[in-house]
Amino acid sequence: MSEDLGPTFITITDENGNDIELEFVDALEHNGQKYMAFFPAETEDSDEEDPDTGLVILKSVTENGEEMLSTLDSDEELNTVYDLFMEALFEDEEDENS
Repeated sequence: MSEDLGPTFITITDENGNDIELEFVDALEHNGQKYMAFFPAETEDSDEEDPDTGLVILKSVTENGEEMLSTLDSDEELNTVYDLFMEALFEDEEDENS
């Protein structure tokens, strides 16, 4: 029996106060830090040509005992974690095709 109940969505608020709906893709831990990958949720006014509609990677941080999502600290951290997510996603695809 599959435990997959469908996509999980979250809404975050950017620095300008705009709400952004994201679809959870995967999570991983690297160097003791938890990272989560999301795709922007498709909406009626979504533009498939928009370059900002790619993978969104956030990290889990704890502030005042509360878990929150935060942007990554550097391009190097982003590139490293992005590569790890891509490896995991392509590995899952290969497993499905075998």
